[in-house]
Amino acid sequence: MPLQDDDEICFCFHVNLRKIRSFCRIEKPKVASQISECLSAGTGCGWCRPMLRKIHQQECNVEEPWWRKIKDDQGEYHSTERDAETASLDHTDYAAG
Repeated sequence: MPLQDDDEICFCFHVNLRKIRSFCRIEKPKVASQISECLSAGTGCGWCRPMLRKIHQQECNVEEPWWRKIKDDQGEYHSTERDAETASLDHTDYAAG
C-alpha cells in the first residue's frame, strides 16, 4: 500500500510526507540530509533516514552517487597488512608504502 500524504515519515518530530514533499519542491535540497531543515526530520532516532533518501531521490530527481552504484561482487576485502600478525609486519616497509 503506497504512502499517503498525511502519513508520518519522521515519528520523532511528527513530520508527514506532505511536508517533506513540499519542502523538496520549494527548497530543492541537493542532498537528502538537508531535509533535516524541514522540522528536524531525520535528526532523532534515524529510523526515517532511508525513507528520506528515497523521497529526496524521487522528488528532487537526484541521481544516485557513483559509489552506491558499484556492485560488491568481489566479496570481502582482504589486506595482507591488515590481516597479518603485528609481529610479522616490517614497520619500515609499511611506512614507506
